[in-house]
Amino acid sequence: MIILGVDPGTIFSGYGVIEYNGNNLSYLHSGLINLNSKISLSAKLEIIYSELSSVIKIYQPTDFSIETSFYGKNVQSAMKIGYARGVSLLVAAHNKLNTGEYSPREIKKSVTGKGAASKEQVSFMIKTLLHIDVSKLKFDETDGLAAAICHAFNSKPAAAKKNGGWKSFIENNPERIIGGI
Repeated sequence: MIILGVDPGTIFSGYGVIEYNGNNLSYLHSGLINLNSKISLSAKLEIIYSELSSVIKIYQPTDFSIETSFYGKNVQSAMKIGYARGVSLLVAAHNKLNTGEYSPREIKKSVTGKGAASKEQVSFMIKTLLHIDVSKLKFDETDGLAAAICHAFNSKPAAAKKNGGWKSFIENNPERIIGGI
């Protein structure tokens, strides 16, 4: 599966595209949508939509992952990030991508093992997991890649979802069952 991960913002929106096959992660592309602070919010949202549409057209992901917003001290900032999230989700919906939304803590924990990891720790693990040089990537890009990796780690193939559950576990792991009652 090819996954587009997005770290939404109205100054910088980072994104990353990875391929996930079983336990193998491969880096395909990442980027930063740099939004001029002097243009209107609606113009910024149009740029986000256009840029993500182009990435989808080129890399043809099947899945889309985005960081959920969280409330900070500044309500206006949270609302603006919400607009960027909305436009990002809209482009995913228009392209019929399977979508996952994850909190910042979930993303950090899935990539580093710690929900309170620093941006530097996330960046280091992106380098380790994808075998790439992250020294030229901005944190927004590595956060987009982390969102994609989080989605990969939280996704199950359709067959596993269909055949999952306790019954399947017991059938596939008889040695883990303690003698009957």
